Amino acid sequence: MNTEALTAEPTTQDGLRPNRVPQVTAGFWLIKLMAVTMGETAADYLAVNLGLGLTTTSLLMTAVLVVALALQFSRKRYVPWSYWLAVVLVSIVGTLISDNLVDNLGVSLLTCTVAFSVLLALTFWLWFRKEGTLSIHSITTTRREAFYWLAILFTFALGTAVGDLVSEQFGLGYLATGILFGAIILSLAIGYFFLGLDAILGFWLVYILTRPLGASFGDLLSQPVAYGGLGFGTVITSLLFLGVIVAVVVWMTLTGRDQEMVAAR
Repeated sequence: MNTEALTAEPTTQDGLRPNRVPQVTAGFWLIKLMAVTMGETAADYLAVNLGLGLTTTSLLMTAVLVVALALQFSRKRYVPWSYWLAVVLVSIVGTLISDNLVDNLGVSLLTCTVAFSVLLALTFWLWFRKEGTLSIHSITTTRREAFYWLAILFTFALGTAVGDLVSEQFGLGYLATGILFGAIILSLAIGYFFLGLDAILGFWLVYILTRPLGASFGDLLSQPVAYGGLGFGTVITSLLFLGVIVAVVVWMTLTGRDQEMVAAR
């Protein structure tokens, strides 16, 4: 029995299925950047400011993420609020995974970076071997969506480790780290628009790098001045970016412009 046929969204008369992830637009990258920034500050707020600690915060947020992903999978199509809720929670959990390995288990940032790179590469390899594509314009079945969210989790964990490695261990600081990753992302955009960079490769590279970019500016805003930040605190910073996320999600819901129908494959 073909289980994918049972779990996939029914095909329309013209052979199209609803994609389960949004189109890649300027709004997509804006809300993604806000989500990863909030993931950094919200994780710090829960673990440090509320005094829950990394372990309790990780268990709590992982449980919430499981519920959110169950809801997301049940939709079998892209629904802005449930999709972006899952992204924000994956961002928080990915941050906590990296922080737990470093702070609780004593794993070095370099080791975390290498380990998450290998895990992400393995996920991509299995995904491509099973489905023949890594394009997010073909997330039309439960199995493809499972690969997608697993890859997303590893991109957040990897981005956290890379960002901390550059800003803390290499001593560049939050602002310089943000500028560095911003410049790399800009070069990838130039490569895609003008030099023929492969769209799938470019997308996933930028997706990984927006994590340390957002986290760097999140830390810059939230951390005390004594630690190189601007001292706004995690509460104000998190609420600021949450407001932007909510506004963009409402706009996406009302316009529906980021929804996509793709050929069933």
